[in-house]
Amino acid sequence: MSREELATRAGMSTAYLRQVEELGSGFDAAALERVAHVLGVSYEELASGSRQAPPGRGGPAARPVLQRLSEGECWKRLGTHGIGRVAHTAGTGEEAPVLVPVNFLVDGRTVVYRTDPAGAAAVAPGTKLAFETDFVDEERRLGWSVLVRGAAEPITDTAAAEALGRRPGGEPWAGGTRPLWIRVVPGEVSGRAIRSLPPAGDQDPEQPG
Repeated sequence: MSREELATRAGMSTAYLRQVEELGSGFDAAALERVAHVLGVSYEELASGSRQAPPGRGGPAARPVLQRLSEGECWKRLGTHGIGRVAHTAGTGEEAPVLVPVNFLVDGRTVVYRTDPAGAAAVAPGTKLAFETDFVDEERRLGWSVLVRGAAEPITDTAAAEALGRRPGGEPWAGGTRPLWIRVVPGEVSGRAIRSLPPAGDQDPEQPG
């Protein structure tokens, strides 16, 4: 949500909203409460700065379009990000999958991540799993997601694992040694993106004239 739209929804000017943001409840507690209502967070959370509003609260763009991504476009986007989610049902005894956030790297045309051998993201060789990552541009109401379905292949070569660990993004965010590297060998790669069409009457830059 843009600052202009937030100000409009909260019933104030953009300049006044900027003062509310800078000075907080000591300046105008009632105005801050209106801003919190628009953002969908509590007054206390906004006043203390303890939590940001979750993405997607601002609603869609004026003319959104959902489009499928080619496999090449999917890999290009995967190469720009380092946090995703792994889903599997192995060893859970449940039909619903376990979903675990992991930081990851792209290695060739595979996704690799590291975990603790006893962790929730550790799976046996050949385990079927899914990996997903996404991006949201709250300001422009754009976003994309990529889904990789495949099988797990633990990396047993010590030199290869050490080389991955030295790459930018190779250190686990959760800390600890986490020595187990798992490669997601893809069987299917798919993705979708949301973009916004220009105002009616303008030329769509992605369409031929």
